[in-house]
Formats: sequence, structure tokens, C-alpha cells
Amino acid sequence: MENLKQKALRSGLVKLVGQGLNLLLRLIFLFVSARLLQPTDFGLIGMVTAVTGVYQLFTSAGLSTATIQSPNITDQQLSTLFWINVFFGVALSLLCVVTAPLVVHFYNEPRLFWVTLAISAGFAFTGLGVQHCAILNRQMRYSALVAIELFGQVAAMTIAIAMAAWGFGYWSLVANATIPAALITAGAWLVTGWVPGAPRRTHGVRSMLWFGGTVTLNGLVAYIAYNLDKVLLGRVWGPTAVGIYGRAYFLIEIPTSSLNHALGSVTFATLSRLQDDPQRLKTYFLKSYSVLVSITLPMTLFCALFANEIIRVALGPKWAESAVIFRLLAPTIATFGMINPLYWFLLAVGLQRRSLYISLFIAPWVTAFYLIGLPYGPQGIATAFSTAMVLFLIPCLMWCLHGTVISLRELLISISRPLTSAVISAACAFAFLQMAGDWSSPLVKLIIGGAVMAMTYLFVLLFVLGQRDFYHDLFKSLVGGSAAPSGPIALESQGPTQ
Repeated sequence: MENLKQKALRSGLVKLVGQGLNLLLRLIFLFVSARLLQPTDFGLIGMVTAVTGVYQLFTSAGLSTATIQSPNITDQQLSTLFWINVFFGVALSLLCVVTAPLVVHFYNEPRLFWVTLAISAGFAFTGLGVQHCAILNRQMRYSALVAIELFGQVAAMTIAIAMAAWGFGYWSLVANATIPAALITAGAWLVTGWVPGAPRRTHGVRSMLWFGGTVTLNGLVAYIAYNLDKVLLGRVWGPTAVGIYGRAYFLIEIPTSSLNHALGSVTFATLSRLQDDPQRLKTYFLKSYSVLVSITLPMTLFCALFANEIIRVALGPKWAESAVIFRLLAPTIATFGMINPLYWFLLAVGLQRRSLYISLFIAPWVTAFYLIGLPYGPQGIATAFSTAMVLFLIPCLMWCLHGTVISLRELLISISRPLTSAVISAACAFAFLQMAGDWSSPLVKLIIGGAVMAMTYLFVLLFVLGQRDFYHDLFKSLVGGSAAPSGPIALESQGPTQ
């Protein structure tokens, strides 16, 4: 168990570092492309990907999750799952081609035809690499995964920026969206060295298909719920509105998507191996949850306070309209930061049906709010989305935890100290903004205000609220220290979405 703890912590560190670099690269690309391209260019791609993103969910068919979650898996089972993923990938590429005219008709935008066709190639490449990436996740070889993903991202970003500089417009964004799939698949094949055999009807595949099907349906419902806002905006308000809203949405999504991608797979893989030991599973999850929320809560308040400065620095002055939308969407960082980890928990303990039922409720819930906000444009949609998610937060937490080894009270206690620290640090940052006024540039405000907030947050969390031992033990575990655990971070000590 100690080896699993060490491996989980170090894997989490590797993924965090990788996602930190990933985030930096994404911000660099956003910074450069926002100045080379127009909001309409981003809007055109956003209109297509809001639709074709549904297809992306079926390339894995939830089978990568089934591979990771399964206690034991054979080479024959892996090979069969591989060919199923290939079938789905090719079929989805063809489906994307067939539906291109429908996309053009729905949005009444002829340029979307060739964009949709170009994006279709990515599905086949993704299908070829699903199981190879799942093998690396199952083996917790996150250093290799991070290296592969960063290579694909850097190559695609370099090509896309060059295309944008040479005047290719929205086609540079198409390249950035499609190239990584091919490069990541090639890298995963090289690193794993696994060559699939012929597909066979073998024992255990049917249950994995059922598990994967439930996960896929869950992802489909959730995707529709969280992307219908951009589809509605595109249909009613056009590509410019989608571009303005989409860039703000993209920026606000980065904290939770990066953390979820970095730590979600590690948490899921570790919890899957602890599913037969409820007490250790509970302890590990609560510690992990506390760490995740301690990162997302201050991010939420920082984004809300410094929305104008973030948009000005990241996108430039022509994107000023996105700042209001960015601030209105800020509450979603906290809500998704608190909900997403519970998705991995439910899957790890075999409660994937409950997760599906929750998604089936969320979809009409947020859709109703979208329709209320739609007449008011991007700002109305942003307000409606945040309101819907905040109102559903506590009921969602209760629903996820009902009948499990973790109670809502234990979950809320685990985040009480990070929440208190975040509120106090935000108050100090707000006071700084009031004193700063207009005397400094947006970048200087971000740097000084961020430093004020970070130092206050860490001081309150570590020293005032007594979490120093918690993170000291975490650091000792990461570097391989053997000191006896003195705080609650130890995986075996007793007292931690979507």
C-alpha cells in the first residue's frame, strides 16, 4: 500500500508538471493567435467543434476507462477492444463527412463544410490510439504520457502559428485541432510497443463494453449539456458572438480541465485499485479532494477579481467584451472543481449508472437556464450557466455521496480550510485593486495582485489554519521521505467534477 501511495503521489506530481507546461503552451498559443486572428475565426471553429465534439466521445466508447478500471485484463481482451475503437474511429470520420452539409445548413454558413471535412480525419487517428494510451494510464506511466502529449501539442501549435502568420486564418485553428491526434497516437504506439492481435469473442469483454457504453452515454449527455450554449449562440447570434463567448469560456475552463486531466486519471487509477478496501479508499479520496479544491477555490476568486486584466493580457484590447463573460463564468471553476473528482470516485467504485443519472438531470437543468439567458446574448448565457451550476452544486454532492463510505459532512469539512483561506486572500487582493486604480498596466496588476493573493492564501492556509504539516507530509512523500506521517495527508492515516 505504501508503494501505491508513493506511486500515486509521484504520478500526480508528474501530471501536474505536465499540465502546467500544457497550460503554458495553450496560453502562449492563445496569446499569439488572438492577435493574429479575428473573433469570427474562432467562432467558426467553435461552431463546428461544438457539434463534432459529440463524435469525439464515441472514439473511445468508454473502453479506455474500462481498461483502466478492470482489476485484470488479458491481451486478447485488449486486442478486441482496440479493434472496436478503430471501428468507431473510422465510422465517426465517415459520419462527420456525411453530416458536413447539415452543419452548413444549421448555421447557414458555407465555410463550415470544408472545416468539418478536415476535422473528420482526427477521429480515425484517435481510434487507433485509445487502447495504447489506456495501457500507459493503467501502468501509471505518466511521464511517457506527458512527453507524448506535449510533443503533439508543441508540433501542432508551431504549425498553427506559422499558418496564422502566413494568412491562413481559421485554417490554422483547424490544424491545431487535428494534428495532435495523429502525433499522440504515433507516440503511444512507439512507447508501449504493444501490437494488437486479431479480435476475438473472449470472456469479460461484454461486461467491459457495458461499462464503456454507460461511460460513453454519460459523457455524451454531459457534453451536450455543457456545449449547447455555444450551439444556441451560433444559431441565434452568429460566429462573432460564439468567438467572444468561446474565448472567455476556453480561458475559464483551463484551470478545471487542466487539473482534471492531470489528477483525474491518477485519482481514478488509484481509487480503482483501492475499491476493495473502503477505509483506505475513503481516506485517499478525501485527501486528494482537499488538495484539488485548495487549488481551484483561489483560482475561482482570482479569475473573478482580475477578469479585465486577464483578458487584456491574454487576448488583447479587441477582446474587451470577453472580460464580462469571463467574470460571469468564474463560479463554474469552483463548481466543476468540486464535482469532477466525484465522477472519478463513482466510476472507480462501480457506480457509473449513478453518474449517468446525474448527467441526465443536469442536461435539461442547464438547458432551461440557457433558454432563459439566450435572448440576452453571450452575457445572458454566461449568467444562466453559472447560476444553474451553483444552484445544483450541493444537491449534486449529496446525490454522488449517498450510500457511499463518504458523507457530505466529511467532504465539506475537508474543504473548509481552503475555502476560508481563499476568501481571506481574495479580500486582500480586492483591497489591492481598489488602491491600485488605473496607475499601472494590466500585466503589473496581475503580477502584484496575484502575488498578494498567493502569499496571503498560503500564509492563512499553512500557518493560521494549521495545514503546514499536511503539505509537509505531502512533500516528504513526493521526494521519498520516510518520516512518520504527522498530518492527515498520509494515505493510510485517519483523519481530502465534472
